[in-house]
Amino acid sequence: MDNERIAELFEGLGPVSIRKLFGGKGIYYDGVIVAIVLRGELMLKADEHSAPDFEAAGCRQWTYTGTRHGKLVAMPYWSVPDDAFDDPDEMTVWARRAYEAGRRAGK
Repeated sequence: MDNERIAELFEGLGPVSIRKLFGGKGIYYDGVIVAIVLRGELMLKADEHSAPDFEAAGCRQWTYTGTRHGKLVAMPYWSVPDDAFDDPDEMTVWARRAYEAGRRAGK
C-alpha cells in the first residue's frame, strides 16, 4: 500500500505521518500511532474498549507465534472492515477508534 493511498484513507481523520516500522509502515496522527501496514495489509490499533467493535465487524486480530516459546501472541492491531475501504465516512469512524485506542495506550 503506497503512502498516497494511506493518506487518502485517513483523510477524514486528518493529516497522518508515515514512518518505517517492523519492516512495514507505522501511521501516526497527532503523534499517536493509529495503524500499521504489515506485509501489505493495513491494520488499525485497538484496545480492550474497541476490540469488541472490530471483532463484531468481522475483523481479524494480528497474531504470530513467538519463536522462543512457541505460543500465540496477540497484537493490538486489527484488520480494517472491508466496507471502510470504499466508504470514506466509514473509514473515518474506524480511524477515530484507532486514534482513541492509541491515546488511551499513551503512545
